[in-house]
Amino acid sequence: MALSEEECSTAKASSSSPSSSSATPSSQGVNYLAKCVLRGSVILQVAYGHLRSPSSLDVVFGKETSIELVIIGEDGIATSVCEQTVFGTIKDLAILPWNEKIYAQNTQMRGKDLLVITSDSGKLSFLTFCNEMHRFFPVDHVQLSDSGNSRHQLGRMLAVDSTGRFIATSAYEDRIALFSLSMSAGDDIVDKKIFYPPEDEDSDSSSRNPQRTSICGTIWSMCFVSKDSAQTNKEHNPVLAIVLNRKGNTLNELVLLGWKIKEHAVYILSQYLEAGPLAHSIVEVPQSCGYAFLFRVGDALLMDLRDAHNPRCVYRTTLDFSVHTPEEHICVEELCTAHEFDDDGLFNVAACALLQLSDYDPMCIDGESGSGKMTCKRVCSFSWEPKSDRSTRMVICLDTGEFYMIDISFDSDSPKVNISDCLYRSQSCKSLLWVDGGFLVAIVEMGDGLVLKVENENLIYRSPVQNIAPILDMSIVDYHGEKRDKMFACCGVAPEGSLRIIRSGISVEKLLRTAPIYQGISGTWTVRMKVTNSYHSFLVLSFVEETRVLSVGLSFTDVTDSVGFQQDVCTLACGLLGDGQLVQIHQNAVRLCLPTKAAHSEGIPLSSPVCTTWSPEYTSISLGAVGQSLIVVSTSNPYFLFILGVRSLSSYKYEIYELQHVRLQYELSCMSIPQKHFEMRHLSSNLNLVDDIGSAVLPVGVGMGITFVIGTHKPSVEILSFTPQGVIVLGSGTISLATTMETAISGCIPQDVRLVLVDQFYVLAGLRNGMLLRFDWPSAFATSSELHARGHAIPFRGKLGNFLLNTNTNLFGSQTCSVTMGEKDGLPVTLQLIAARRIGITPVFLVPLCDSLDADIIALSDRPWLLHTARHSLSYTSISFQPSTHATPVCSGDCPKGILFVAENCLHLVEMVHSERLNVQKFHIGGTPRKVLYHSNSKLLFVMRTELSDDTCSSDICCVDPLSGSVVASFKLELGEIGKCMELVRVGNEQVLVVGTSLSPGPAVMPSGEAESTKGRLIVLCIEHVQNSDSGSLTFSSMAGSSSQRNSPFREIVSHATEQLSSSSICSSPDDASCDGVKLEETEAWQLRLAYTTTWPGMVLAICPYLDHYFLASAGNALFVCGFPGDNPQRMRRFAIARTRFMIASLTAYGTRIAVGDCRDGILFYSYNEDTKKLDQTYCDPSQRLVADCVLTDVDTAVVSDRKGSIAVLSCSDRLECNASPEHNLTLSCAYYMGEIAMSIRKGSFIYKLPVDDMLNNCEAMNASVDPSHNAIMVSTLLGSIMIFIPISREEYELLEAVQARLIVHPLTAPVLGNDHNEYRSRENPVGVPKILDGDMLAQFLELTSMQQEAVLSFPIVSPDTQKLSSKLPPSPIPVNKVVQLLERVHYVLN
Repeated sequence: MALSEEECSTAKASSSSPSSSSATPSSQGVNYLAKCVLRGSVILQVAYGHLRSPSSLDVVFGKETSIELVIIGEDGIATSVCEQTVFGTIKDLAILPWNEKIYAQNTQMRGKDLLVITSDSGKLSFLTFCNEMHRFFPVDHVQLSDSGNSRHQLGRMLAVDSTGRFIATSAYEDRIALFSLSMSAGDDIVDKKIFYPPEDEDSDSSSRNPQRTSICGTIWSMCFVSKDSAQTNKEHNPVLAIVLNRKGNTLNELVLLGWKIKEHAVYILSQYLEAGPLAHSIVEVPQSCGYAFLFRVGDALLMDLRDAHNPRCVYRTTLDFSVHTPEEHICVEELCTAHEFDDDGLFNVAACALLQLSDYDPMCIDGESGSGKMTCKRVCSFSWEPKSDRSTRMVICLDTGEFYMIDISFDSDSPKVNISDCLYRSQSCKSLLWVDGGFLVAIVEMGDGLVLKVENENLIYRSPVQNIAPILDMSIVDYHGEKRDKMFACCGVAPEGSLRIIRSGISVEKLLRTAPIYQGISGTWTVRMKVTNSYHSFLVLSFVEETRVLSVGLSFTDVTDSVGFQQDVCTLACGLLGDGQLVQIHQNAVRLCLPTKAAHSEGIPLSSPVCTTWSPEYTSISLGAVGQSLIVVSTSNPYFLFILGVRSLSSYKYEIYELQHVRLQYELSCMSIPQKHFEMRHLSSNLNLVDDIGSAVLPVGVGMGITFVIGTHKPSVEILSFTPQGVIVLGSGTISLATTMETAISGCIPQDVRLVLVDQFYVLAGLRNGMLLRFDWPSAFATSSELHARGHAIPFRGKLGNFLLNTNTNLFGSQTCSVTMGEKDGLPVTLQLIAARRIGITPVFLVPLCDSLDADIIALSDRPWLLHTARHSLSYTSISFQPSTHATPVCSGDCPKGILFVAENCLHLVEMVHSERLNVQKFHIGGTPRKVLYHSNSKLLFVMRTELSDDTCSSDICCVDPLSGSVVASFKLELGEIGKCMELVRVGNEQVLVVGTSLSPGPAVMPSGEAESTKGRLIVLCIEHVQNSDSGSLTFSSMAGSSSQRNSPFREIVSHATEQLSSSSICSSPDDASCDGVKLEETEAWQLRLAYTTTWPGMVLAICPYLDHYFLASAGNALFVCGFPGDNPQRMRRFAIARTRFMIASLTAYGTRIAVGDCRDGILFYSYNEDTKKLDQTYCDPSQRLVADCVLTDVDTAVVSDRKGSIAVLSCSDRLECNASPEHNLTLSCAYYMGEIAMSIRKGSFIYKLPVDDMLNNCEAMNASVDPSHNAIMVSTLLGSIMIFIPISREEYELLEAVQARLIVHPLTAPVLGNDHNEYRSRENPVGVPKILDGDMLAQFLELTSMQQEAVLSFPIVSPDTQKLSSKLPPSPIPVNKVVQLLERVHYVLN
């Protein structure tokens, strides 16, 4: 959460002259592209409704700068469907339920709920989920106020009427707005609206009787009060209940407002104020027609609001359920202790209490904890049971983490309330959401949330909802140029603090790995014994001159002899033809085998398998595929396609016979037969965008016979269908791709092809040059985007004549035999090339995760990717696994979602961890982890922890094994001492750990920015290697396979928890003998030994290594240059000192340059003269800046984050400092408003290098600029986001700037909440400063089809903000290929 405008008013940036505060990048200037590689995980709002379809059950997580749509599966696991950046800051969100009377005219959204969001755009946004584009799109925006985050702006809170007729929104103080929704057929959703108090109301009139005529004060909570159906039909005047604190009052009151729509006026109907605890929330009881719970600190009141003029309490209960004692007048004083306030209410009691009860202030993350815990319990979250036929039930969570269920029945005149015993205990939850299926989603603010199952009046834990926020520090393991795909992060706060290993891509759980004995594998397949079997029975491995068949189970044993496959050949394809009928296709023949019971329990009861073969005459087989009841093979020289069938001659005796053969004009390169026919049935995936396959239209001919797809050397892809009348050519797509220089791309022959049917029918093709293509059915003969959004099918059969008359080159030559073209003779339909993407340079293999037509697909090239088939265009995400040559799904009872990868001559059995929304491994280490460092010599992590529950210390430095997460050593600080910073510093040939602490309680800085009068300690710790021989000491050990597994080619090496087998783990260097995942030193241990300590006047908040034999340290506003004379860590000396005006928040150095982060004056450059032992300030920040962290990319450039959500790049104007004055303003080269506070900035990246590719090397500048190994910046935020800033060339910047200028205004890609993108990304920065490109906005370009990309680039730009840009835009049309290739490289590197 970035600070609001008013909270930061005292630190507003004071811009200097235009020449110093804004400048355009020089010819060698810095140009950056910012891309979020991990969106924030903190969940601030939750909502539940039918968003994708009328029958879908969707959960929405509001994450401040993004929205995530998830589903809760039958197993209680939260699975992400999509996540979308909103290019703004979400204030609140709610579900607007479907109402037939309101939306009857809008068939596009029939039965679907809308998502309502308020944001810093100043607009009330109505969003609908678009199935075709797989994301939310705005339906309407209603302007509430100017953009920004002022507490007087509407939008802080939302309330929606249960019938979906009315919406209310409020500001923090004084203002609300009400809206009635339109019941006409117009485009506007909102029919009428009213602001209260009116915007044009005279301020004097509202101040005469503020207690009665206005709602002047802080609005804590609000909800609509529903009416019974008879009353609702007569009138439509809503009643809104709000919890209000009037200025100067210590108690909150309940105010009921009525909106008389015809009179266009809002009246205060009644007020309810009762002496006692502080009221903080009001929530309507669903289907009660006028009842609501008023939650107070210490108790809860059930209010009867049916008569809005006379509210009354009908039931009250204490929240101390363990001791039923009468309520007391308590807790208000505890909330407001030590806070003074003036008559104007600038700092009133209500604001203090509201912050403590509701909104978390991220600025307090570095401060001390507040006053003691409140002795009174309060309800911090609640949720009602959805669609209950029984009595109304609600689950509440108290601030103590206790869960209770409240049951309300209305059988008699007075409601009956029953409260359960404590059902569960966890951390205090910010939000609860009770969803269908009996699951309860509990969101914890700074820790992992929970999914609980409601069973028999109990709550049972099911799965976590991952949350790594806040990230307080991170360590990118990138030593000595090693390629890493992970980082270590300090996440959460006590008691939920943890150390996380964050990886790129989709997480996999490594189960088994064999020895590297499988050289020359040419193919892998898994086969079932029967069509209806749930699990695979056999694993087929094909080598260059050999084939082996292994049984699938607890052990993989060789059963080749019992299956009947020919062993001395290379298998081209295999599969299940029918129950018990396995087919092997090799170069010389097609072989049908009936396995015996020795191979499978359902095999034939004979001693040897029964086999029969078929061979073509005078030629050899080049390709083959097996489907249900059909075999297809092709030959080369001459080119023939054979359709084969099987018939039974007698018991266990079959014959393979030819159904049809045709001569081909071109040689085939690949073919694929869907394992399941196209049937009108429900698909397997619960992530599909349509409810039924019947909603997805099958083109004519696809469901008429057995449909399959082939790739040719033409090159092209062809869709064929075999019917009793013969082969029908349904569609043909020619592959013709060109570079940005309009030269043909070579190697476009298809390597693999697949048919996909999700919400539409299309073909995927992987090419031999590393490209991935998608062909759709022509729009004239397939579903249109408009009807897709409505979810209706399109009838095709009436268009068959025109369908077949759209002709193109026929695949078959003039000598074809018995080819039927359809109901009318014609040529195949031309398939439309929707998208082409490069995912590598090696051939692309496509491996579906299961046999379903809607299954996601693994795309193997330079590295594995997961292709999301339900997404629009082509959408793929990297899999966190090493490059592999082959893969196949393995489904067994022990591993139902396994995948077998072939990599480095080993077989790897892994499982896709779809249950983890984030690819993050968690080590719970206790306390609040503040700092983390990686020590390369010991291969250990050094973690600084605070807020420990230990009686002997509250802070320590511990050594953590990154493989197991165990704490192997610890150095405890003194009781009451708090660790603040630490760094590894070189002393001679060794490294020591220098630690800075605080010995004084309370804050380190005054509100003015000056340092408090405190004390701190500087500690030097030696890292010692200790040899241990006793068995009781801590040792590193490994686990080898047991002797019982020797008959299996697999041997279990290690579990997923230790990650020793990861190619990107700490122990992945091929030169490190102890890091092969099997053997480590069993007698080594490490410890931290105190070498030196000294007390300084001021908290030691920052430490930084300097040159080779110094280090920098700050205490208060003092900067010290220190060192170890004689390379003796027991002797530390201060060589120089300099002082700043305010507290020093960060230190960094590059070469001789020193950058100091002043908490108010921003970044200051210093130089140290070793001869004179003096520190001299050479440059200063042109603006005041609340520095959070800083890093130097070189001696002239600093990248700094502030506590208002911005990133800025500052650089020296020149390097000639000798003739300059003592202080010079740095130049603000470029800036970027993230909307999130970056607490940690690091150089480097945990991403892959780009492959060497002639195709992508057309422009040398492109190679140099998009390679992030030089000056790439990684930042982590309090919301749990990780962003990377990549330097790019000036030419690429101008090209992408022109693309971004169109994306931000095009309806398909514009900010979904109505933000002005230019204003949002330049917020909190001086006018005219060059912007950093928004990689998240640009990434949307790759999600579009080719036609949509053309439309975006040709979209006119007409706005005042883009007129200045027009002079920089390329005069000629922007080439789509060039933009796609550049963004593909960025996507490849960052994904």
